[in-house]
Amino acid sequence: MARTTEPMSGAFARLIEANATDWQAYTQHRFVRELAEGTLPEAAFRHYLRQDYLFLIQFARVWGLAVYKSRTLAEIRQGLDSLKAIVEVELGLHVGYCAQWGIDEAALEDLSESRATLAYTRYVLDAGMSGDLVDLHVALAPCIIGYGEIARWILQQPFTVLEGNPYADWIAMYAGDEYQALVASELQWLDERLSALDAARMAALSNVFRDATRLEADFWQMGLDLA
Repeated sequence: MARTTEPMSGAFARLIEANATDWQAYTQHRFVRELAEGTLPEAAFRHYLRQDYLFLIQFARVWGLAVYKSRTLAEIRQGLDSLKAIVEVELGLHVGYCAQWGIDEAALEDLSESRATLAYTRYVLDAGMSGDLVDLHVALAPCIIGYGEIARWILQQPFTVLEGNPYADWIAMYAGDEYQALVASELQWLDERLSALDAARMAALSNVFRDATRLEADFWQMGLDLA
């Protein structure tokens, strides 16, 4: 697993500071705490896994939109690489992981999106459609950066149990070097662009980040309420 790291700094960190209460409610949600303890009801986790499959499909659409919104070849390549990673790798891995939890692919294909899934994924798509590529990445940040932050936070908690924890593989995946490298890359991308923006633009993006963070917290709550 990845080592714990120092708190984030840079332009993106200002978005977290401006929305600290919502960020903490998301990254330290009861769902996350119980997952770390290994006490999360398995039905809650299975419900989350099912909806996360549908989330990934919409996530692929988001990266397709990112390609369209790109203005440079480097940005186009970034969006295309992310889209291909989801369609060609991540969805297959997720299906395999779901199978370990007794959820077969046929069952996943028959699912309907929950209100929480609809709310967050369509919000991100709308942010991208109505704004630019930076708006889209800021709306995605609670997911991309948040999961890495959550995994690091879990590893620092005295109540975290890894041995015998049925969710240890999930923790390891997001705390691992590969995912943490993705987080670092996304943070660098955001910091470079946000640092050049004026106060009014940052305030508008802070609202996007706040709303996206709240919707991600609702995704955790969905697992508890609809299990």
